Amino acid sequence: MTSARTTPSPGVTPPPEQPNTSNTPDTPDTLSAPGATERPGPPGAALPSTPSTPSTPTRPSAPSVSAAAHPVPGTAPSPLPSPAAGPPAPALHGLRVLDLATLFAGPLAATLLGDFGAEVVKVEHPRRPDPSRGHGPAKDGIGLWWKLLGRNKRTITLDLSSPGGRDTLLGLAAGADVIIENFRPGTLEKWGLGWEELHRANPRLVLTRVTGFGQSGPYSHRPGFGTLAEAMSGFAAATGEPDGPPTLPPFGLADSIAALATSYAVLTALAARTATGRGQVVDMAIIEPILTVLGPQPLWYDQLGYVQPRLGNRSRNNAPRNTYRTADDCWVAVSTSAQSVAERVMRLVGRPGLIDEPWFATGSGRAEHADELDEAVGAWIARRPRSEVLAAFEKAEAAIAPVYDIRDVMDDPQYRALDTVTEVEDPELGTIRMQNVLFRLSETPGAIRWTGRPHGADTDAVLTELGLTADEISALRTQGAL
Repeated sequence: MTSARTTPSPGVTPPPEQPNTSNTPDTPDTLSAPGATERPGPPGAALPSTPSTPSTPTRPSAPSVSAAAHPVPGTAPSPLPSPAAGPPAPALHGLRVLDLATLFAGPLAATLLGDFGAEVVKVEHPRRPDPSRGHGPAKDGIGLWWKLLGRNKRTITLDLSSPGGRDTLLGLAAGADVIIENFRPGTLEKWGLGWEELHRANPRLVLTRVTGFGQSGPYSHRPGFGTLAEAMSGFAAATGEPDGPPTLPPFGLADSIAALATSYAVLTALAARTATGRGQVVDMAIIEPILTVLGPQPLWYDQLGYVQPRLGNRSRNNAPRNTYRTADDCWVAVSTSAQSVAERVMRLVGRPGLIDEPWFATGSGRAEHADELDEAVGAWIARRPRSEVLAAFEKAEAAIAPVYDIRDVMDDPQYRALDTVTEVEDPELGTIRMQNVLFRLSETPGAIRWTGRPHGADTDAVLTELGLTADEISALRTQGAL
């Protein structure tokens, strides 16, 4: 079953496949230089005017506030639907985003905005695509991660370090609401694309800067990745078995958390713009959001000198809380954050006498007796197959979950009911399954309109919409700017 989350928005069709006119990347593992996004300005704004010369396009003035919809490749522009004409437009319809970022926090933030209707243009260097295209497993030479990360984005190539690329981006920025970039501090400024120039081109623009360590401070110019944030935030130090080493996650945890925070920051800045009429700079350091989700650890240390140790699957806040092996060699996870649930678990496993112990009355007290509680719960679970354990816990209204790998996730009835992993048609791979949009909205649902597209596939279309002629686009390509 496909939910409304994957139903294309009214009047929206995937972009047509176009030949990739950019050069074949020669160093796909290097950081790519971002490019431009074509997004009509605020409601009713016209696209930037045609540059006067192909080599150095003129910078159009910032558009006035308006509400025109931006045409999807291959379709004619259409007005916003009226209530009588059908469902309302997606929540972020008309929002124009230029994704200049790579690997992974910035691009994922742009994906999250695109899922709910933002018009996202992904800008990549002509010869160095976003390295995510080559990350992880591939099928028939096609990177699968990119299909997810690049969905709902049009793709163009632009060398921002070249004069033609710089001026083209300024033209695109004049009609944009948001730019997301993750270059080291000072890089855009070196190319003449810093906040001063971008703000001059479009005073309503929100410039979102996502870096490992932020725009200031002694580490700001260091290269930064999510792994470093996982290490520096205290996450790795608190993760793993008590007698084992610090543990890093086998996926982009810090990047993903930063992406969620970045999309929230963008929307916050846009909300402020409705009051002030002005854009601003968002400074997102990847080391910070993951520290936020670690909870009160700074407060504990500040007030008590307490440092969170590695506890394996246990918690210092409550017990029993662990993973337990069943008789058929499966694993389940049990949580007893609520006192009532802890009591139900003890009755279920035949140890109601523990409930009367004075220490059982608080989560921290139970945590101090985790060995005894784990032995009681673990022994009961070990004598039964997983299906019996799950059924008994559910009947007792006690909190339990099977420990899944991805095969179980894809087959779980709850995930299926939510359409969490949904089917999408891809021009290169056929029907593929990927995570659906992040949440459901009853009135303006998001949608996966198309999957990640080839490198530079929409360059000509986007620049034509900007107002460049075929000859001007050809001249930029000859200069190496595209």
